[in-house]
Amino acid sequence: AFLRLSLVVVVRSVAFIGLSTFIALYVRERGGSGTAGALALFALFAGSAGGTLLGGRLASRWGRVATVRRAYAAAAPAVVGLLCLPLPLVYVCAALAAAALYVPFSLQVTLGQDYLPTRMGTASGVTLGLTVSVGGVAGPFIGALADATSVRTALLPLAVLPLLAWALARRLPEPAPAA
Repeated sequence: AFLRLSLVVVVRSVAFIGLSTFIALYVRERGGSGTAGALALFALFAGSAGGTLLGGRLASRWGRVATVRRAYAAAAPAVVGLLCLPLPLVYVCAALAAAALYVPFSLQVTLGQDYLPTRMGTASGVTLGLTVSVGGVAGPFIGALADATSVRTALLPLAVLPLLAWALARRLPEPAPAA
């Protein structure tokens, strides 16, 4: 279960870091100003904050694993909307995509700790460390593709990643409550 969760974390990392790295350039490529790009980045990070706050509430209602699955299912159309809808709607889709990608963030850390109860430090390091590092490693590859084609073309594969995370999360077990 921990290995599968680690794969989910890696996929989420690439999707979110890819979007956050290139969204301002993407908006400018679509004809927006530098201010419009900054606004899109603001919407993305505001959505992240909202998703973080929402994650715990949703997990209390549905359980952690079900919440993770639903969040990734919701992230997919939001990322597609960000890449396919007209510029004013990009801001809404950016906030929704980020919220959906951040709902599972803290839940994945606690799931990792439950999946490796005798190695909580390792579980935390992997689930938190991979979140930033793998996405950061993928960034230059996304950038190279953007240089060779367009930013939109480079970001299009990111729309598939929430679906991949959802598919991987479908087989995650809900850990038993601690005794």
